[in-house]
Amino acid sequence: MFHKLRLAAGGYRYFSDACARGLQNVPRRPINKMLIANRGEIACRVMRTANRLGIRTVAVFSDADEKSLHVKMANESYNIGPPASQKSYLRGDYILEVAKKAGCQAIHPGYGFLSENVEFAELCQQEGVIFIGPPASAIRDMGIKSTSKHIMSAAGVPIINGYHGEDQSDERLIEEARKIGFPLMIKAVRGGGGKGMRIAETESDFIPMLQSARTESEKAFGDTVMLLERYVRSPRHVEVQVFADHHGNAVYLYERDCSVQRRHQKIIEEAPAPGLSEELRAKLGEAAVRAAKAVNYVGAGTVEFILDKEDLSFHFMEMNTRLQVEHPITEMITGTDLVEWQIKVASGEPLPASQENIRKRGHAFEARIYAEDPAGGFLPGAGPLQYLSTPAPSATTRVETGVRQGDEVSIHYDPMIAKLVVWGENRASSLQLLVEQLTNYQIAGLQTNINFLIDLARHEHFQSADVHTGFIEQHMATLFPKRIVPPTKLVQMALAYVLNDRVQSVGVLGAKTRGPFETEYSFRSNYSLSRSIQIKLGEDTYTVDIKTLDDSYSVRVDDGKWMKVSVRRKPHANRFLLEINIEGHVSCFNTVITGENVSLFDENGMIEGEIVQPRFLATESSMGSLDASSVTAPMPGVLDKLLVKPGDTVKIGAPVAVLIAMKMEHVLKAAKDGVVKAIPNAEGSNVRKGAVLISFE
Repeated sequence: MFHKLRLAAGGYRYFSDACARGLQNVPRRPINKMLIANRGEIACRVMRTANRLGIRTVAVFSDADEKSLHVKMANESYNIGPPASQKSYLRGDYILEVAKKAGCQAIHPGYGFLSENVEFAELCQQEGVIFIGPPASAIRDMGIKSTSKHIMSAAGVPIINGYHGEDQSDERLIEEARKIGFPLMIKAVRGGGGKGMRIAETESDFIPMLQSARTESEKAFGDTVMLLERYVRSPRHVEVQVFADHHGNAVYLYERDCSVQRRHQKIIEEAPAPGLSEELRAKLGEAAVRAAKAVNYVGAGTVEFILDKEDLSFHFMEMNTRLQVEHPITEMITGTDLVEWQIKVASGEPLPASQENIRKRGHAFEARIYAEDPAGGFLPGAGPLQYLSTPAPSATTRVETGVRQGDEVSIHYDPMIAKLVVWGENRASSLQLLVEQLTNYQIAGLQTNINFLIDLARHEHFQSADVHTGFIEQHMATLFPKRIVPPTKLVQMALAYVLNDRVQSVGVLGAKTRGPFETEYSFRSNYSLSRSIQIKLGEDTYTVDIKTLDDSYSVRVDDGKWMKVSVRRKPHANRFLLEINIEGHVSCFNTVITGENVSLFDENGMIEGEIVQPRFLATESSMGSLDASSVTAPMPGVLDKLLVKPGDTVKIGAPVAVLIAMKMEHVLKAAKDGVVKAIPNAEGSNVRKGAVLISFE
């Protein structure tokens, strides 16, 4: 039963019977030491607030994270096991033991890992350690999607049509799927982050997609129960930030639009959601508060809705019973610190603000920066961050990260490198700042999605807020245009490479060893010397000819027009801040040399080229392993399952192996008919990108 009270400032507040009976007699439990049961960006984020509040922090880390930033930031840290999350960050019993040993009053779970684990929340309660999150009962009710649908329906929150039953046989599920109609969504009831989620476009797709979703769900959540939902083709993903305390108070802090996604995972978010009337905004917020009240919620939570792009009707999708990855944009528009709110509420304090005192101001965006290959299907990557430079933090720009230059993006965890968060007085100014700061986020030595994010933010439909969850698929052609590299950029890259050669020859401390292109101190060259450099960009290779003049260069690209070029440079280790004057046009840019790769950063992001060095021809006996007669790893990962053995005959397109990378399952298929010759790696092996997994006769 819910009680509705009209507020003097407008709007409503909802109270459940449990709240009405009086939850005010909540003992205060001060928190002066806290364990963060997480890693990376979110662990660092929580520590910053804890440090500001004078709360000591304890970090936990796997063998792979021993030198990570979150370990360095904490007052104390404890090793909790091997890199695999199941043996470290998901070991709730061991983490709780560490918290007690370290004298912590509370555990903050961050997001992911144990943040929505019912058993862990219950275990904390039993052991007298504060779990900075909702009650276990709320996690249980909202964590099982079928249960949450029934609760929301009873509380008057609109839900979408589908099947949430206990009969999980293939026969029953296909029968229900026919009733719902295709296309439809298959979702793990304990799912999240796009895992255990598949879209069946037709009836013939249904069983293969069901099996794939079950397998992925079992690996991620230890559960294979699925629900089916009507699939809305052009939905917007709008979610509401809610907060509740132990005293019966609950508020909403407005909404976020998280519609633009890849692989069912968010990539860019904004707050507030564009194009909503204040009336609709209030309805969404009030529905979210009803949802929280329905399960006697406490702490930070997010109620996610599907908003029909056409008629703006909305339906409950799920509730995330934790702090969301994208919470900073809510903080930016409301002037709050949600981690501080979490800590205060968990210690028994009432909410820091009432609904009528929560105001939104301006507009904020968050762009998630990943190690991945957008043009290659957004396949995740891994490796060292050989060069990393970020925008300067300010009142309008936040960089939420857990890595530094030289750190490794591990194959064992999510490939997110950072979150770039910006704020502006309105959507247009905020979006303009987002593009500018993305160009200032510079990474070399590891492929990222930064260029893609710049193109996305500049896209005319995104600029006009014409967004939905199929945005990337709809605009694939314009989001992945063929890039035309101007000759001036090739000149800049070639000269940066030459200058780097000279610095290496002269030496950092001014040693007198010199290459033929430079003098001892000034890098001036003999007039007659020239050099030809080949630069490979994607599938294309260009030749840049350079003649050294007395105080400048004469340069041409692919036998084109000769250009007079002068250069001023500021060397910084393996990078150059260059000011280049090409026939009167002066431009400044940053260039980084990593091995034979040259990365140039400008207003469009990064251009990366490879310097082609002469190589001896391979003999016939040394060739012939990496061709169409093998299946290779498209990214670093764990070879989870082999579906064939030597001597098996396979047909083109047949699944042959399953690779687990960045917590996602990737099924690898044969590119041609053939007979399996050899399988170099065993199941469970860690494999690098490009490793031969299966070769054929």
